Amino acid sequence: MEIKLARNEINGKPKAITLDKVTEVIEKDGQKIFYFDKENSHKDLVALVEHFEGKGFSVYLREIKYGLGEGDYMYEVHIL
Repeated sequence: MEIKLARNEINGKPKAITLDKVTEVIEKDGQKIFYFDKENSHKDLVALVEHFEGKGFSVYLREIKYGLGEGDYMYEVHIL
């Protein structure tokens, strides 16, 4: 499964990361906060949360608004 990381610029394109790469980062660092783009489906992010909870991690998913428009948001996933 590929998940798109948050954009660095409003008009930029999001970069994709695989679930395996996220797992490698978590196993190396132990905990991490990831910011994902609004183009990701909520279903994929819930699958990511369930994947890491199944491995014994605590995972927090929330939507972060950074502007006044309805489309001005990203997802924050904190994995402990």
